[in-house]
Parts: sequence; structure tokens; C-alpha cells
Amino acid sequence: MSAATPDVAIPSLAIVVPCYNEEESLPKTIRVLNDLLDRLISANKISGTSKNYFVDDGSKDNTWTILQTTAEQDSKVVAIKLSRNKGHQNALYAGLCTTIEDITVSIDADLQDDPSNIEKMVDEYLQGSEVVYGVRSARKTDTFFKRFTAEGYYHTMRTMGVDLVFNHADFRLLSRRALDALKEYKESNLFLRGIVREVGFKSSIVEYERQARELGESKYPLKKMLSFAWKGITAFSAVPLRMITVLGLCSGFASFALILWVLGIRFFSNHAVPGWASILLPLLFIGSVQLLCLGVIGEYMSKIYEEVKGRPKYHISAIVKKFE
Repeated sequence: MSAATPDVAIPSLAIVVPCYNEEESLPKTIRVLNDLLDRLISANKISGTSKNYFVDDGSKDNTWTILQTTAEQDSKVVAIKLSRNKGHQNALYAGLCTTIEDITVSIDADLQDDPSNIEKMVDEYLQGSEVVYGVRSARKTDTFFKRFTAEGYYHTMRTMGVDLVFNHADFRLLSRRALDALKEYKESNLFLRGIVREVGFKSSIVEYERQARELGESKYPLKKMLSFAWKGITAFSAVPLRMITVLGLCSGFASFALILWVLGIRFFSNHAVPGWASILLPLLFIGSVQLLCLGVIGEYMSKIYEEVKGRPKYHISAIVKKFE
């Protein structure tokens, strides 16, 4: 379907772009997304009230200055400034909650997720899908290490029981009904890739090849990637807790075998040093298991602590837009 049919209202589109220190890439990103809106409006696929929402996540460079100046002059751009840096997921969520349009697409400011695919997402929506996932069909521009760790991340998450779309990040379309359902999830530890799957509704996939980043630098180094992966696991999976039970059983069997070995040395060997094995080996083994278990339990308790406090996910300090 290339355009909305005459008996169907033309939807308005909001494109949400979280930004953190993106002064180098923003001029091009704004131009490309504005041109995209113009093209879709001309094709009668979206209404003329469609807008691009840029969320400044407490940037330390000139990101907000660029966004504020553009929003004051361009009616298609809405600039949102958070009071401080709250992280990619919270910035994205803030943008999603600010939109009032019929459909919303989220995309990163580096445009490695090719924005031309947004038209395909809109087509899928016009055909009845309420959630459209942008899925990377190839990672040719990634280094071997990046590709290996990224794909390993998705396999690990699935192994841990987290329901994710393979090779899907945060490039997706949500209908107004799906977005309203998303807002009902109140947890502080946002992991939108998992929450959107929980929302349900009819969904479809648009495949694309990930582009190389032209300007700026990645905001997700290895340390942040590992932290994000662990956040997703602890937010959606109880497998690590169940692994503690399995580990406890295994250590119990190992300890029993060790006891038999120690007794064998004690009664059938003339070279055993009295007391060394029976004290040292069980102590080291059981101690390490206990520390590991306490660490996993502590991680889940910290999540409970954050949720119980119920603090706001973000604060918006300014919204700038030009009134037509």
C-alpha cells in the first residue's frame, strides 16, 4: 500500500530522536528527517501536522543550542530538554510520552538505522500493524568484535528467557494504542526492547542494513553495552536466581564427593597432612559459591530498592516549538 486509502484518516507521525552530545551529527539528522516528513506528506501517507521530536539528554556540548534555535524557526521540529542526563532509555521514553501524534517512530541521532525505512514502517501501519520492528539484516559496517558481542548479546538474552526480536534495537514504530499501553508499565528500570514485546498487538518487521556512523562517536562503548545487557536480564528474567538453586545443588553434590575423597585420604593414605584438606578445600569452594550467590541476589535487591522508591524517570526543563 503506497498511501492511505480515501476512507481511512491520514495519520500524523512523530519521529522521536534521543540526543546526547550530538552537535556534529544534528544538522544532517534534522535535514534528513525533515525531508523525510515532507516526502511522506507529499505522498499523502502522513498528515501535515507530523513532527520530529528531539530530546536533549543533558548534553555537554552545543546540542541544545542547535535544537532550540532550529525549533524556534522550524514548525516541524520540537526540542525537548531534560533537566539532567538520565540515559538513553529514559530520554527516549520522555520523547515518546511527549508526542500527541497517531503513530510514533523512534530512531537514534546517528542515523545508522536508515531513516528511509520509516516509509516502509508507515506502510506496515497502514496495513494494520500497530508495532513495527526495524531489524538489522546485516552488520557489514561493524567490526568483528562489535558484531560478535552484539549477536552474542541477543543469544544470551534469549537463553536467559528474555523475549527479544533478534537484531532489533530501538528503531521501531508504535501506534497510539500501543504507546498508551507502553505508558502503563511503571518500572524505573526501563528496558524498552523487552517492554514493547510485553505490550503485544499485531506486529511486523522491516529489515534493513545498518549504515556506518559518519559523524560523532558511539555513545555505547563496551562498558555501557555490558551494563545495558545486565539491566535487560535482571529486568525481565529470573533465570540468574534459578541458576543459584542449581549451583547450590551442584555444590552440594561436589561437597559430598569432596567429603568422600577427604575421608579416603584420611583412612587409606599415610602421607596426608592432618586437617589440611578437610578445612581448606570445602572452605574455598563453599565460600566462593556463597559470594557469587550473594552478588546475584544483591543485584535483584538493588532493582527492588529502586522500584520501591518510585522516583520520576526524568524531568523536562524546557520544550521549544514554533506555533503555526
